[in-house]
Amino acid sequence: MRKLPIYIIVLLAMLSCKEQYITYRDAEYVMFADSISTNMVEKDNNRFTVPIASTVTRNYDRTFGVEVIDAGSNAIEGKHYRIVSNTVTIPAGQSCANVEVEGIYDNIEATDSLGFSLRLVMNSALKWDLYKDSDRTKVVMYKSCPYDRNNFTGYAVLSSLLLRDYPGENTSYQKVVYTEAHPTEPDMIIIRDAIYNGYDITMAFDGSNAAEPRVTMDSDQVLSDEASVFGQILGDNHILCDDSPLYTSYYNSCQRFVVLWLEVYVENLGQMVGTVGHFYNVLEWISDEEAERLKREGF
Repeated sequence: MRKLPIYIIVLLAMLSCKEQYITYRDAEYVMFADSISTNMVEKDNNRFTVPIASTVTRNYDRTFGVEVIDAGSNAIEGKHYRIVSNTVTIPAGQSCANVEVEGIYDNIEATDSLGFSLRLVMNSALKWDLYKDSDRTKVVMYKSCPYDRNNFTGYAVLSSLLLRDYPGENTSYQKVVYTEAHPTEPDMIIIRDAIYNGYDITMAFDGSNAAEPRVTMDSDQVLSDEASVFGQILGDNHILCDDSPLYTSYYNSCQRFVVLWLEVYVENLGQMVGTVGHFYNVLEWISDEEAERLKREGF
């Protein structure tokens, strides 16, 4: 029989939780669904699951032990996480189950990337030797802080590759900017003198999916005039921007920063003249005291 890749076998096993059928063949093997499980720990949702799968279904419950492997772990059991149960049961008629883990939110730092390894304790005949360490998985945890627009108002340090390539009147690719809440749009901020002085832009936060915190921009926002930056006028003397369709712009609530990819372009009477490029920018929010210090130092 032709051997299927392990990810296809696991996928079939996971699907069989809803469809009652033998997924691959009568040989019974049990494994973690993936070699690495990456999980977000939220303040109000600090539990996550690590799936296991079997190549077959049985007409009886199957229970296996779950143990933590200390070697190679930087997460501490009891401090950073708890295993809800040291056993996991695949119910009769199904081919998958979940190991439930509780992340201890208050003990995980904003910059932590914590990991530990799990192993299934079971009869050696259930381990599929064709796939090395299929009875083990690496569990990675990171902290996800609640979104609050107020965390993204006030002073911030802007680092911009657009300023590096097209400095205009700026002397550095970094500058201190001021941001404030938009008066009518609840998830939008205004960045004053954003890239070039005299031109404000707006940016909106999308917190609908905590695992994918995104930022977006309205199209055709004016960054500057062409003459001041390029030294010539190629279009209608406006440098326009939008969030780049090629790269993802996102925010981090724990560390209070935004990665903003800008598509920069020039138009003439609404017709595209040309794209200047796609530029990486980072906004990192700082305290008023830090902002004043940077200003005194000529930042």
